[in-house]
Amino acid sequence: MGSNLARKLIADHLVDGTMNPGEEIGLAVDQTLTQDATGTLVMLELEAMELDRARTELSAQYVDHNLLQTDYRNPDDHRFLRSACNRFGAWFSPPGNGVSHPVHMERFGAPGKSLLGSDSHTPAAGSMGMLAMGAGGLEVALAMAGRPYYTRMPKVVGVRLEGVLPDWVSAKDVVLEMLRRWGVRGGRGRIFEYHGPGLAGLSAMDRHVIANMGTELGATTTVFPADEAVRAFLHSQGRSADFRELQPDPDCTYDEEEVIDLGGLEPLIAYPSSPGNVVRVAEVAGAPIYQAMIGSSANPGLRDFAVPALMVDGRHVDPGVSFDINPTSRQITENLMAMGLLGKLLHAGGRIHQPGCNGCIGMGQAPSTRGISLRTVPRNFPGRSGTADDRVYLCSPETATASALTGRITDPRELNATYPPFREPEGLILNTSMLEAPPEQTAPFPLVKGPNIASLPELEPLPDPLEGPVLLKVGDNISTDEILPAGTEVLPYRSNIPAISSFVFRYTDPGYPDRAFGFRQEGHPHFLVAGENYGQGSSREHAALAPRYLGLRAVVAKSFARIHEENLANFGILPLVFTDPANYDRIRQGDLLRLQEAPEALGGGEAVGLVNRTRDESYRLRHDLSPRQADMIQQGSLINLVREGEPGRG
Repeated sequence: MGSNLARKLIADHLVDGTMNPGEEIGLAVDQTLTQDATGTLVMLELEAMELDRARTELSAQYVDHNLLQTDYRNPDDHRFLRSACNRFGAWFSPPGNGVSHPVHMERFGAPGKSLLGSDSHTPAAGSMGMLAMGAGGLEVALAMAGRPYYTRMPKVVGVRLEGVLPDWVSAKDVVLEMLRRWGVRGGRGRIFEYHGPGLAGLSAMDRHVIANMGTELGATTTVFPADEAVRAFLHSQGRSADFRELQPDPDCTYDEEEVIDLGGLEPLIAYPSSPGNVVRVAEVAGAPIYQAMIGSSANPGLRDFAVPALMVDGRHVDPGVSFDINPTSRQITENLMAMGLLGKLLHAGGRIHQPGCNGCIGMGQAPSTRGISLRTVPRNFPGRSGTADDRVYLCSPETATASALTGRITDPRELNATYPPFREPEGLILNTSMLEAPPEQTAPFPLVKGPNIASLPELEPLPDPLEGPVLLKVGDNISTDEILPAGTEVLPYRSNIPAISSFVFRYTDPGYPDRAFGFRQEGHPHFLVAGENYGQGSSREHAALAPRYLGLRAVVAKSFARIHEENLANFGILPLVFTDPANYDRIRQGDLLRLQEAPEALGGGEAVGLVNRTRDESYRLRHDLSPRQADMIQQGSLINLVREGEPGRG
């Protein structure tokens, strides 16, 4: 029996464990990716480990999230990151060069390599036959130090694509169809591997769209074969020598299977406030909009701007619509200019912004109060845009542009226009001059730290017994954006944990930080109770580390999102799961909980007993921790184990 491509890639990088679904495995990491919203902590962690030089084949640091320089904090962090790249031997991509994922794919991605990124959309590189996964920054720091990345062996879902996409339907509609079928939790513990004859009509950047938003399915990663489409992409980037054909074996099998007839798809849209709320555009058509935005890592290709430019050629967007254009790289901007396409967007009323994440992460471009915003970004979690009561819809560039022209949500097939043909030209302008290669190490390079950069806090071992109040109870699908918001006010504190902790659960319960900090000062830990899929979304470890700084030591939930569960364990927060989900309803905010003999419970198995002293009740809980993770929680954090010279392998 042959092997699917995902299992081949894992086998090529396996250094610990066995490839049985659910078992912990250790993987060798070839490349790492960090960005500025998470990279500052990674570099501070490397400093704490006293690392001399990155031990990966290649590590790259991108500045793409926090580009607004309204005061000293962001530019100071940019200088710090550049100095850290010199210190640790990483490539540096400066502000304005572009979004990390497409730039990494253009310049460094290579079939067959493994990539670990401190950004949850790192799986976008699976579009070119890479084993690419998102993780917390501490995991990436350890990978840069030459250590394996540990995760649970996933199941592999084969997604067979058949047919050809019709006019006005594009790659974004394919992944929205997957979200319509699987939801935001369906991919947990799974890799989605795309195969079949329908691949022939999808370019490497089309596949990037699908692989990028596989994260919104909760998937470990997404994998595509390295075939002629990938060969053509690498050739267009002047990197033909990096191509290596990678295919699943013809007789391979999958743990689960899915089939999508591309020809039967139509324009789709995810309405507020979850990527899983997918319906046909026709079902919500007619609602007036305030904004239409194209760009982001979820639609980063040249065609994602070229098709809208051709759609608006000779026309003008509705006067009540803000038509925001976020080129994803300096290189794409230059090519759009050379082809006359940027001028068409500008002339039609487009607002051109510098290459970067921008409004996707809430750094500018916030919509009006209750104004509908159509975006090609990957997420529409509540308030992520920067407007607390936002109404963000996720859609394709075609749907966003058609709606910008009409001033209302519009199925692009209703424009009564011919679908604009676009073929990427030969001889693209390639811009590699902005990327700064790591210098040869001749002497230690100093780290340049501004006044906003603070050392990591001390993290104490797990107390025994663990007793404290439930300071907050939340519902299902709480995202890391809701735990710790992004945006212009919060993200500049990304390298200052004490300062950023004051924003934890800002929109859910503004009083939480003060309550938590008061208990912490008195030496008391506390609990948090949550519903399904707690911690979905961004990989930012701040959403674990900031609550940990405030004294959070255990989260009891119906289920967790993968990366956030790993981050909780990394920073000494115990993630526990109800064996009977009905017990979630029995616990109230303010109840006093007691976990007896916590260290012994973690060391002895998966069953844990929890006593509600307020209600005189007991509940059975379980944990999904490996012995390695249980050890790091008992010691207070993975950082503590590393400082003691123990890699935390189990």
